[in-house]
Amino acid sequence: MQHLDLRYPDAERLPLVDHLHGQTIPDPYRWLEDATTPETQQWQAIQDQLWLNHATTLPGRYKLRSRVRALSSVGSVSTPVWRGDRCFVLRRSASQEHPVLSVDDVVLVDPQQLDPTGRTTLDSWQPSPDGSLLAFQISRGGDEQSILHVLDVATGQLVDGPIDGCRYSPVAWLPDGKSFYYVRSRQVLRHELGRPDEDRVLADEASYGLDLSADGRWLTISAARGTANDLWLADLERGGPPVVVQRGVDAITVMSVSREGRLYVVTTRDAPTGKICVGDPEDPKVWHDFVPADPAAPLSSLAILDKVVLVGRTRNAIGEIAIHDLVTGRFLGEVPLPGVGSVGSLSTRPEGGHEVWFSYTDSVTPAAVYAYDHNTARTTLWSPPPGVVGVPEAESRQVAFTSADGTALQMLVVGKPGEHGPRPTILYGYGGFGQSLTPTYSAFTLAWVEAGGVFVTANLRGGGEGGNDWHKAGMLDQKQNVFDDYLAAAEALIDEGWTTPDQLALCGESNGGLLVGAAITQRPELFAAAVCSAPLLDMVRYEHFGLGKTWVPEFGSASDPAQLATLLSYSPYHCVQTGVEYPAVLFTVFGGDTRVDPLHARKMCAALQHAADGDRPVLLRHEQDSGHAGGSTSKGIGLAADILAFLAHHTGLPQ
Repeated sequence: MQHLDLRYPDAERLPLVDHLHGQTIPDPYRWLEDATTPETQQWQAIQDQLWLNHATTLPGRYKLRSRVRALSSVGSVSTPVWRGDRCFVLRRSASQEHPVLSVDDVVLVDPQQLDPTGRTTLDSWQPSPDGSLLAFQISRGGDEQSILHVLDVATGQLVDGPIDGCRYSPVAWLPDGKSFYYVRSRQVLRHELGRPDEDRVLADEASYGLDLSADGRWLTISAARGTANDLWLADLERGGPPVVVQRGVDAITVMSVSREGRLYVVTTRDAPTGKICVGDPEDPKVWHDFVPADPAAPLSSLAILDKVVLVGRTRNAIGEIAIHDLVTGRFLGEVPLPGVGSVGSLSTRPEGGHEVWFSYTDSVTPAAVYAYDHNTARTTLWSPPPGVVGVPEAESRQVAFTSADGTALQMLVVGKPGEHGPRPTILYGYGGFGQSLTPTYSAFTLAWVEAGGVFVTANLRGGGEGGNDWHKAGMLDQKQNVFDDYLAAAEALIDEGWTTPDQLALCGESNGGLLVGAAITQRPELFAAAVCSAPLLDMVRYEHFGLGKTWVPEFGSASDPAQLATLLSYSPYHCVQTGVEYPAVLFTVFGGDTRVDPLHARKMCAALQHAADGDRPVLLRHEQDSGHAGGSTSKGIGLAADILAFLAHHTGLPQ
């Protein structure tokens, strides 16, 4: 349908219909799946111009960009990785496009120096046991197709690589620093520096994790399977193939052998929020309870010091660190924290000690790194972020609400202090893959709040806030629970006077983009605007593109009749109806995205442009040479400002 101020491109509706398991499934825009055809490129060129034309009409665009840039100038700093006296840290200052990896303040890897265009990112890195070598992975154009190199830390010279096919591969260095285990093309290999041939450890393709004991004897291998994983333990001293420790068990289990040779096991087996067990690596299938599960607080991290074990948990989306006796596991107390917010993973020295490092952030506090010293029982600031910013006044509160089936939920509401009455509001959510949403400093959020809006983060089923069972309650045939939770959050915000349907906007990325797509097709009347970023939207064909086949344990497969019926029941692309007044919608996609193909947004955009009734626009913002994650700072600022300006314009936020 054509609108007064928009001329959508002609998009042919093919009479293409799939017949699967008795289901008749029209797919009129399948031709838009191929980004290389002249027809798709012409369609995309018109969409690009439509977005640019609309963007010029957004009055607050440049002001919001300025504020997001200013609030982002705080930069970032990572927790340290120690190798003896050497300290490896990632830092990004206000003037830098990407974080820079340094050792003892000497720059090792600066993505901007490697590529002045800003299209190269440092994906992951791991120093050798003595810190003399560094394995690091970089990718270009946002494609996350990591290439591994090895660097001599003293000279800065490359000594090995490039090795392709790594994609965020874990690297487990052997103690001699001459070889390591890693994952290439989804297989576990052993690589010796300078040698082209490699020893294959596990050939079955999977998403593997690796952990090697400090003495180099015990190699733990994990392969993810949705809400569970398979697990092996290899004795490298005796040789032989890895021994199966867990296979086909409905639980997530992580194992590690400590400096003293004790086997630590973190598992959700019979403990959905996670418990800690101990055992002997010589008999790795026999465990004894060490720290019991806390039903109200999923376990998130573990650190072993000389005299105590520290256990990180998340309670009601708020981080905490408990102290337990090293021998008995008895609870001894809590690590003092700088506030009520989010605590990052715990970092210790490989050789042990009495200190642990972690990051802390909350809605109004930029992430900084803190150190806890068990000898003094004190927590101190170890490294603030590189920059200093004036944080706008804001207050946050946890708001309880109830989903359609009576499930109790909560959301974090951030707004200006003392503000009352309905205001333009962004409702953000994710609800998938066991990922928790916890309070964090965000220039995106604070720029919106400073302008007078309310920003809400909803904790939904499918996430990790309630442990493994909470995740399961929002996946496969339970996926509708996530959408019901999100819609219940929207209704609660309206009913309690925070906002109105004419002021309420949705925002989500990736799986969160699926969430937004489902919400606007199921209850379009609740919302004025929506942003779908890098979204999954065609849930019948998603598994054929990007990393889709690895997500079948989360969503299901169209090859299964029952799962196809579930997917069709909520697949946003298939739920678009003609004659409906949908919210104003902006799709944001990235040409280098190898996780979620932009075809999802192209097809959904065409479907909505054809079907929508009313004068709210449906637009597509396409950014080439960017990917699903980890882009340059300036591109991130530009995207954030465009999203905020679009939502401000269509929810009535004063600009």
